[in-house]
Amino acid sequence: MLSRTGLKMGAALLLAGASCISSPFASAQQLDHRQIAAEHFGNDAPWYQDRIPFFESADPRLDAVYYYRWSIFRAHQRDLGEQGYITTEFADDVSWQREPYASLNDASGFHIAEGRWLNDRRFTDDYINFMYHGGNDRHFTDYMADSVWGRYLVDGDRAAVQRHLPVMRYNYGLWEDHYDWSKGLYYIEPLLDATEYTVSSIDASGGEDGFRGGDSFRPSINSYMVANARAISRIADLAGDDALSVSFAKRADALGERMVADLWNPALGHFTDRYKVDNEYVDYWDFIRARELAGYLPWTFDVAPDDAQHAAAWSHLLDPDSLAGKAGMRTVEKPYEYYMRQYRYLGDAPECQWNGPIWPYQTTQVLTGMANLLDHYDHTGPVTRSDYMRLLRQYADLHYQGDLLDLEEDYYPDTGKPIVGLDRSHHYFHSGFIDLVMTGLVGIRPRSDDLIEINPLLPGADDAQALDWFRVEDVPYHGRRVAVAWDADGSRYGKGAGLSIEVDGHEVASRADLGRLTAPVTRAQPRPITRDINHAVQLVRGTFPKASASSNTDAEALHDAIDGRTWFYPELPNGWDSAPSPDTQWYAVDFGKPVRVDRAELAFFEDGTRFAAPSAVAVEYWQDGRWHKLASGTAVANGITNLRWSTRQMTRLRAIMTPTDGRAIRLAEFKALSSEDPEAEGE
Repeated sequence: MLSRTGLKMGAALLLAGASCISSPFASAQQLDHRQIAAEHFGNDAPWYQDRIPFFESADPRLDAVYYYRWSIFRAHQRDLGEQGYITTEFADDVSWQREPYASLNDASGFHIAEGRWLNDRRFTDDYINFMYHGGNDRHFTDYMADSVWGRYLVDGDRAAVQRHLPVMRYNYGLWEDHYDWSKGLYYIEPLLDATEYTVSSIDASGGEDGFRGGDSFRPSINSYMVANARAISRIADLAGDDALSVSFAKRADALGERMVADLWNPALGHFTDRYKVDNEYVDYWDFIRARELAGYLPWTFDVAPDDAQHAAAWSHLLDPDSLAGKAGMRTVEKPYEYYMRQYRYLGDAPECQWNGPIWPYQTTQVLTGMANLLDHYDHTGPVTRSDYMRLLRQYADLHYQGDLLDLEEDYYPDTGKPIVGLDRSHHYFHSGFIDLVMTGLVGIRPRSDDLIEINPLLPGADDAQALDWFRVEDVPYHGRRVAVAWDADGSRYGKGAGLSIEVDGHEVASRADLGRLTAPVTRAQPRPITRDINHAVQLVRGTFPKASASSNTDAEALHDAIDGRTWFYPELPNGWDSAPSPDTQWYAVDFGKPVRVDRAELAFFEDGTRFAAPSAVAVEYWQDGRWHKLASGTAVANGITNLRWSTRQMTRLRAIMTPTDGRAIRLAEFKALSSEDPEAEGE
């Protein structure tokens, strides 16, 4: 089961450091997409098969986590009906999410960075539209404008990246409520930076708490705001608004200069917070007294200077007495007085804190910063490509609990075991991994010009962290499909040793060794986005659409099958459960108004014991006081059962299900869909 697995570009080529000219021969697809999808996703494979880039490497554990992370992406796509899809952070509802959508903005950067590599652009496009149409309530800090620019670097869709420029500019201005004009820097309370119980908040409480308080000038928010200002400047330049572009470029430069000058802590050799708060425990403008992973964010967003002094800060990440835990990166270094003190509980269970635990959130940010350092900084300090691969593998290991793939919120730095472990924590989408593989391991460095550039961050063959081979296919880039392959001795893919790039099935550049490789790419119009509408989504409980059923009429259970969420993880129960019975079961949706529907998608969960997909399923619609049959078929377990018919107007729709061996049926999601023509881009 899923959670148990794991044109020929004719023109001269620009080959930075390349040792040979590209081959004119078209390359065949090397990877069996159907087989790989079936292996990793079972009956849900059709969702992935034409959407994701397919990847393999000499490290099957990295491969398994790569595909698992796509399952996390899929599970966190919430269908809001007419509002399209958004990406969620928690699969289960939490009290601090934005209601009724279940959205949060702090991990939006990861959501967009992962989703930009998907060939189906609808999900990330819908999500960005939602967030800029009022969905971003600034509950937390974020770097959404920068992420949207990053998406443009991959898909090349000018209309999409310019669409929200006025709102980006407006949102940027709103953050002046956290700007100190005397210092020229932004400040934030750690909780609203999504990192409660960090040094500034704990010490500002005298060591007694740290959930709230501790307002500080932080490397995080200031790096985000530099990145957002740069993105707005670049998008404005694309849109032909020179004045806006120049204005925001100046803002970015000024803020970056202030951050480097004032948040570099010479005593610690690290970027750290300085206090905004002034109380009996801490003094305004003092530096905090310990190093944190947040100090690497200036490299994540290319704000850090390229010199030996600043690059030396990376030694702390490799030091077991500082930020290097046995199982991963400590969020706060070990010598800190309140390192790993547990302050907060939910009942007897430890709650979230950032005073030492490993967090995939900051692990992703630091690995992104390290990839930037190794790719385009002259001064890299003590960091090597071997370090990058070792830490990427270490991060991959956190996704495993024994043989089970289940990423949770935070981990003990010495053991790698989950700390929080609450129901809400399973398969948590608060980090990235796919983007690290694409931009780091594979080394695709997305660009705004008509070039593709790769620089895999792999060490040489004699290094323990080396990879003998990898290949990724069906990577969307500037409207084309790209493949990148590395074969150290030529034995894996039978095309000779070396590194190569293919565009639309034709090799365009190669070299015999690892290194930077660049080639022209003629842009193509991005594929139109096709949007269907799910009429069976109940966002607000108790309102239309409303569900009813033959058994288990609990309101929350009925809601769960029309909440717009689909996954098949056994650790996360989701959907309506029938009573175990040999009798026919039904689940009906009343839309509250006439709607036009042409198909149903039914998601049935099966666990081999308590729940089984029905042996037969049909759908009916209500007309003239009775139910009429529309379509029938064979139910798919842990996948999507598609039932289609000619478009028909209706007010009610129901599924009729025959239980298998009297076992209960879990209907994870019931969708009633109408199709739309591909949407014209930019409308």
